[in-house]
Amino acid sequence: QVQLVESGGGLVQAGGSLRLSCAASGRTSGGFAMGWFRQAPGKEREFVASIRWSSGTTYYADSMKGRFTISRDNAKIWVYLQMNNLQPEDTAVYYCAADPTYSGPYHWRYDYWGQGTQVTVSS
Repeated sequence: QVQLVESGGGLVQAGGSLRLSCAASGRTSGGFAMGWFRQAPGKEREFVASIRWSSGTTYYADSMKGRFTISRDNAKIWVYLQMNNLQPEDTAVYYCAADPTYSGPYHWRYDYWGQGTQVTVSS
């Protein structure tokens, strides 16, 4: 089992930045991967970015490249999402996800999820 706890969401004006954090605990090893997804009201859960823990290889949704950066802290098994130049359309609940092997964009493939953190961007 893996437990994930997100933090760092909040209210920000358009053009501002936020950094989300996700703390992982439990059985993490090998090809373990962590990712970020978001879900706006009435919309599907959307892939943002992911990272393979052992290699540090990162993956991004095309629409997120350049503004969002995923990174990790090996010592603490934390993953971060730095979000810059936020826009109202970025408003959503952001979820941290983890899987023993999968690091792709399909949310149904991830085994573990955090509770989510709200990000609201005002215009």
